[in-house]
Amino acid sequence: MTAGETVATTKDGLPREAFAIPGDPSDPYTWMLPHHKKSIFRALKAKMDIEKTVAWDRMPAAVAALSPRGSREQRVSAGPEEILRAARHLADHYLKAGKPLPDTLAALT
Repeated sequence: MTAGETVATTKDGLPREAFAIPGDPSDPYTWMLPHHKKSIFRALKAKMDIEKTVAWDRMPAAVAALSPRGSREQRVSAGPEEILRAARHLADHYLKAGKPLPDTLAALT
C-alpha cells in the first residue's frame, strides 16, 4: 500500500454495497443481508455490471429474513423503513434479472 491509500472496510470480505441493509458506514456489524459476490468490487470500479454480481443462491435467505416469520424463524433486526428499503432494493434485482418477485417482496413493495 502506498501513502495516502486507505483500506476499505469489509464484512465477510464484502463491501458495504453488497448488503441490502447497509447500516452505519463505519460499523460493519450493522450491515445485513449480503446478496452479492466478491466480484462486486469490480462493479464498484465500473469494470462490470453490478447485476452480474448478485449471488442468487443468497437471495432466498435475504428475502426470507425480511418476512414477518424471518429466515430460520428469525426476522432481520431492523426498523420498518429499513426493511421496506431492503425489500425494494432486492425486488429491483429480481426485476432487472427478469425473475418473478417472491411473495414476500411483492407484499412489501
